[in-house]
Amino acid sequence: MAQKKDDVDLSGMGYEAARDELAQVASQLERGNLTLEESLELWERGDALAAVCETWLKKASDRIDATED
Repeated sequence: MAQKKDDVDLSGMGYEAARDELAQVASQLERGNLTLEESLELWERGDALAAVCETWLKKASDRIDATED
């Protein structure tokens, strides 16, 4: 069985790649020309990508805070 894009481990993805793909996902969802299943899959992918971005931003914030101490 082929691995779906949603099943790919995103832990090694960089911030910029996750942000760019998240923007593409949002654009696809906004067009609204998808089936319900496709929309749900994209939403889940977007949620995972947003979590990657949030993790990177938290790490950056922690680094800034550490340099201020």
